[in-house]
Amino acid sequence: MRKVVLITGASSGVGLALCRRLLEEDDELHLCLACRNMSKAEAVRAALLASHPAAEVTTVQVDVSSLQSVFQASKELKQRKVIHIFSTAEGLLTQHDKITADGLQEVFETNVFGHFILIQELESLLLHDDSPSQLIWTSSRNAMKSNFSLEDIQHSKGQEPYSSSKYAIDLLSVALNRNFNQQGLYSSVVCPGTMLTNLTYGILPPFVWTLITPIIRLFRFFANAFTLTPYNGTEALVWLFHQKPESLNPLVKYLSATTGFGNNYVVSKKMDLDEDTAEKFYQNLLELEKHIRVTFQNTDNQS
Repeated sequence: MRKVVLITGASSGVGLALCRRLLEEDDELHLCLACRNMSKAEAVRAALLASHPAAEVTTVQVDVSSLQSVFQASKELKQRKVIHIFSTAEGLLTQHDKITADGLQEVFETNVFGHFILIQELESLLLHDDSPSQLIWTSSRNAMKSNFSLEDIQHSKGQEPYSSSKYAIDLLSVALNRNFNQQGLYSSVVCPGTMLTNLTYGILPPFVWTLITPIIRLFRFFANAFTLTPYNGTEALVWLFHQKPESLNPLVKYLSATTGFGNNYVVSKKMDLDEDTAEKFYQNLLELEKHIRVTFQNTDNQS
């Protein structure tokens, strides 16, 4: 049976680069591209199959900033019964937060809660004692403990929603390991480094990045976080994909790094968190999930 990889955000950036790198190493994988824009997803699917005809590539529409979309995608995936490996690509990079249609903070829902609900919905497919499932979250070196609060897990009152959401991912990964390792589910977090993608182009125009890229390349002789390209940024993701998940340290974050000469490697770093806080955060998410499900049930009953 083919190993199956579900990749969110697979139509561009790290997600797309990850698809390409995985198929370069094993073109008999089954990739499931989970994307918001289905026209882009189908175009990526066609391109991947053109270069790797032995692969199996499918698509599913999911917008992790919309819980209705997450529930629909989960229902479809459970009908297919195909999920063995689960990877998340990069989330929303913004400091300008807003409220979604679900009444949640957008950065929190996109980076954390939407994926959490997806995992909860696919639990029956992910829990296998005989064949471990692997979650790989894209976190960040910018995941700062000081920007996160258990009293405001959505960061509605702060100014650093991106950093808070990435720290929340670190906490959630640790809690998932604590609760599900014995049932065959393992979780890890990575940081792809600083890359030039559609997300970073939203911070500065492309021509500015073009001007400063030579300077950034020089910085790489002193700071390995400047991976620059999505291909380089997937180094830790691909490395994790080839490890036995049960052998990994759940308290470690794996960082993609690139030398000044352009060589890629992986760095490990112990995360600045404690398991008690991780468990409390996980329980907060479960409580929020209960509230959301009641809201959706009431909406369905009224319609």
